Amino acid sequence: MIIDGKKEALFIRENIKNEIELIKKKMNKVPGLTVILIGNFPPSEIYVRNKEKASKEVGIKSNIIRYSDNVSEQEILRKIQDLNKDDDVSGILVQLPLPNQINKEKIINLIDPSKDVDGFNPINVGNLSSGYKGIIPCTPLGCLLLLKKVESNLSGKHAVIIGRSNLNGKPMAQLLLKENCTVTITHSKTNNLKEECLKADILIASAGVAKLVKKDWVKKGSIVIDVGINKEGEKIVGDVDFNEVKDKVKAITPVPGGVGPMTIACLLKNTLDCFKARLT
Repeated sequence: MIIDGKKEALFIRENIKNEIELIKKKMNKVPGLTVILIGNFPPSEIYVRNKEKASKEVGIKSNIIRYSDNVSEQEILRKIQDLNKDDDVSGILVQLPLPNQINKEKIINLIDPSKDVDGFNPINVGNLSSGYKGIIPCTPLGCLLLLKKVESNLSGKHAVIIGRSNLNGKPMAQLLLKENCTVTITHSKTNNLKEECLKADILIASAGVAKLVKKDWVKKGSIVIDVGINKEGEKIVGDVDFNEVKDKVKAITPVPGGVGPMTIACLLKNTLDCFKARLT
């Protein structure tokens, strides 16, 4: 089974659009998402453009604030403080990566946790690791929703994650623990990585290495979620050798068309959730 991330993302976006239309009719208010974009790094430009387009399609008011790559850290911090106080702003997103003169930790820490649609603020990270309600990072949330489409009950499954980043690996582990999975986190220093992957009922590949996972790395009948986005010539490929692996596993996400569309759908979901939380 090939897991259709585009189809599932479209379903989520339609539900968000319908809910925003109802709220607008009832209260004459809509969620607002503000994105801070520093410099003109081409991948960031593409990501931000896609976020803006998706936001407008579901009825979220989108605002992009652009700065040159030599902007001072103080200017960005002041802008975040202003956005924190602005009632028309439901969600704040600072597009990563940042230029060298800007401390990522300071930026993330200053964003109001209730407007932190990326789920990167330490308050939201702590809530997730403690099993409390909070904002969940978009990509891991998208991965979980795709997994649940294949297998509604993940309890007792052995999940192996390749990658330990704050953006994907670590929050993914917390989400799967909450689903009562047994979780193994592997990374570039793991001994016998292939052997660890072969134990997985669920394999999450988030290493950033093109076609790292081969057919002989996966257990027959497992579920594989490929988070990787790598360029191979003119093609975009994942961390899993899709053509090799797809016939051996129960289900797999393609790249592109798997996790990517879900990441943006979950950003829209988080923005709506932040907006609704401020209404109560």
